[in-house]
Amino acid sequence: MAARFPVIVVAVMCAAFVAEEVFGIRLKQYGLRPLQADGLIGIVTAPLLHSDLRHLIANVVPFLLLGTGLFFFYKECAYRVFFISYFLVGIWTWLMARNGVHIGASGIVNAMITFHLTSAILRRRKELVAFSLVVVFLYGSFVWGFFPDFFPDRLISWEGHLSGAVAGIVLALFYRDKGPQRIVYEWEEEDDDDANEQSTPPLTDDKPDDGNNDSNNLQKSEPLTQDKECCNRSENGNEIGEKRCSTGTNITIA
Repeated sequence: MAARFPVIVVAVMCAAFVAEEVFGIRLKQYGLRPLQADGLIGIVTAPLLHSDLRHLIANVVPFLLLGTGLFFFYKECAYRVFFISYFLVGIWTWLMARNGVHIGASGIVNAMITFHLTSAILRRRKELVAFSLVVVFLYGSFVWGFFPDFFPDRLISWEGHLSGAVAGIVLALFYRDKGPQRIVYEWEEEDDDDANEQSTPPLTDDKPDDGNNDSNNLQKSEPLTQDKECCNRSENGNEIGEKRCSTGTNITIA
């Protein structure tokens, strides 16, 4: 069912277009009208309406490709990404767009484009990167939709395009822990462990030289022996005796 969801949405778009063009039902009046109460319904209906056949095809083809990729790679959060972007685009466009009637699914398409691109960068999975490269190759020119001055003969809702692009990036960041995750290979973990070991400074003795190093080294290098001529101990072994040996080394016995 999830994989067929983009097809169902496209079928609704085509049905709305046929209803208006063939049967003469006026549906464009239900487009989005910014900052007007009667235009709020356009938040839901505007992405399903298109001005002509060219407009419909320009949105339907990428919608099918991107929507199928969304529900194929991100099953865990696909519905949430789709519907949140759907309503974010509509609300933001209603709040900031120019006066007029805004229709078309371009905002949703842009949201899915930026979602796929941002997710591929964050997750670094080869299948996601490959899919995002296909998206860039086919629809990399979507950025020009942010600049309506390049198309003076066409009424482009750049506000809807920009809203969709921002929504896709935000959702990709928000759901970065959902769906396929970056693969961490074993050799990467070993490199991290080696880096941590190298970053640990060796322990050094910072004790200043007090001139007794020679005697200390001598005490360490020469084993201590209990010599009757150099040491003096009571019979019960409880007293502490100290006597200077012929070597000049003080040996303390407790």
